[in-house]
Amino acid sequence: MSGLRVRIGINPISWSNDDLPSLGGEIPLETALSEGRAIGYEGFELGNKFPREPRALAETLGRHGLALVSGWYSGRLARRTVAEEIAAVEPHLDLLAKCGAKAMVYGEVADSIQGTSAPLYQRPRFFRDGEWREYGRRLDEFGAHLLTRGVRLAYHHHMGAYVETPQDVDTLMSVTGPDVGLLFDSGHMAFGGGDPVAMLRKHVARVCHVHCKDVRPFVVKLARNRNWSFLQAVINGAFTVPGDGVVDFPALLAILAQHGYAGWLVVEAEQDPAVAPSYAYAEKGYRHLRGIVDGLAARSAA
Repeated sequence: MSGLRVRIGINPISWSNDDLPSLGGEIPLETALSEGRAIGYEGFELGNKFPREPRALAETLGRHGLALVSGWYSGRLARRTVAEEIAAVEPHLDLLAKCGAKAMVYGEVADSIQGTSAPLYQRPRFFRDGEWREYGRRLDEFGAHLLTRGVRLAYHHHMGAYVETPQDVDTLMSVTGPDVGLLFDSGHMAFGGGDPVAMLRKHVARVCHVHCKDVRPFVVKLARNRNWSFLQAVINGAFTVPGDGVVDFPALLAILAQHGYAGWLVVEAEQDPAVAPSYAYAEKGYRHLRGIVDGLAARSAA
């Protein structure tokens, strides 16, 4: 076993939701940062309450001894040219690079319904091989540009978007090269109809970032059967933190350890903090991952 070389971070969505700003909108950023650090997290991903100027962001995180893990970027390469995307990404890329992030979360939002009231079956799709190949070509070129600044493209498969299902992820990996990394999200993989363990085993060589999200299967079934939107599924509790659902995190982390994964494990669970109190759930997720990581380290050293 090669072992894990990981740091455990968190997305501020446990405190404040970007897609639904009313969820946790009243919780100050300082509360999220101080509570996250008290629990044991080493870093945060960006959210809508963070400063977007490099010095101000570094000072904000530095007050709490936290690192910048990464930050979501709303990409539109399904519609834009690479030149247009490179121009659009510059402020965000500059922020990540100057603040030490090594990966950029790329979420394809062109035609996406993730932030709308549309049912999930209305998500966009590529139907022809040529569409996939052209999309892959654009991603490869864009990913190569990011690497010139020391930042890896971490492609986020996501509910309601072009790349949602296991088959979509397989195709995406086949039409892109190593400059395009995979952000493996255990919760979106399970919701999208995949076996997270099998899919991670298949694509672990391309994984450069990991979102640790759990699911409540009965809510996922309701979302599918009742044609809920993604946001309806979130509000009704489809996602939760590691250790509070059915995803096999010991198996996932064992696969990452076997392949010498070096990077962040990020707890991310879209929930309403009024129903799932931020501190309690963030701590539950951290303790679950910490216990697994420490256990793998002990076995590797034995």
